[in-house]
Amino acid sequence: MFAQRFSATRRGARLARRLATAQLDAWGTPYGSERSDTVALLVAELAANAVLHGRVPGRDFELRLTPVAGPDGRDRLRIEVADTRTEARPPDPGDLRPLAPDAESGRGLLLVAALAERWEVTDRPGVGKIVRAEVTL
Repeated sequence: MFAQRFSATRRGARLARRLATAQLDAWGTPYGSERSDTVALLVAELAANAVLHGRVPGRDFELRLTPVAGPDGRDRLRIEVADTRTEARPPDPGDLRPLAPDAESGRGLLLVAALAERWEVTDRPGVGKIVRAEVTL
């Protein structure tokens, strides 16, 4: 498992994405591969959401990457981004709705839904929330 806290800033979100791809490379998923790029996009989106919508001044967000066995027996990667803001929850996966073509934001979780095998929002022990996504490696 890989776990790291990052400052709830744009720089912290960029660093989370970079370290996620470096960790995947160390685990045998080469940097620049399709899987690595998918994980980078998912981490970037979830980290950006933690910084933009889950930020509490003086609090960090946390990234966890955990290899897990999927229900089909294939290796998966669980990506978890936790922040400390309880009241700013994203919609549940079943509640996502298409946006107007001219909308300038709001497509991030639609990308997560399209690229992840599954994703969910759960309560964080204590305070906050965890947004979790899984992809097949």
